[in-house]
Amino acid sequence: MTKTKRKKNASEDPTENPISMSPPPPSSPQRPSDPPKKIIIINADMGRDMQWEAFDISVTVFEHFSEDRTIAEEIKSEFDRIYGPTWHCIVGRNFGSFVTHKPNHFVYFYLERKAVLLFKYG
Repeated sequence: MTKTKRKKNASEDPTENPISMSPPPPSSPQRPSDPPKKIIIINADMGRDMQWEAFDISVTVFEHFSEDRTIAEEIKSEFDRIYGPTWHCIVGRNFGSFVTHKPNHFVYFYLERKAVLLFKYG
C-alpha cells in the first residue's frame, strides 16, 4: 500500500494565504458586509456604517478595560460624542432587557462571550 502526501488546503495553513480577517479602518470607503468573526449579531435596527462603528469602538474598549460597567460607559460616551446624546449601553453575560429605542438606532451583539446592547432613546 502506498501513501500519498495530501496537499494542504489554504484554510489549513494560514501562511499560504495571508488574508487579514479584521475589518477595514473607519476611513475606508468600503466595508465588508459581514462583521468580524468574533462579533455575533443578535438583533440590529441600525445602518451598516453605524454598526461597524459600534463594533470597532467595542473591540477597542474591550482591549483596554475588563469591568462591564466601565466598558458600557466608554462605548456609550463614544456614541454620545459621535452621534449625539442620548445613547444607552449595557454590557454583560447575564441580563434580560426590553427597551424602546429610536428607529435605526439599536444593535445587540456578542463580543468575547459578553453581550453588548447599544441603543438611542430620548
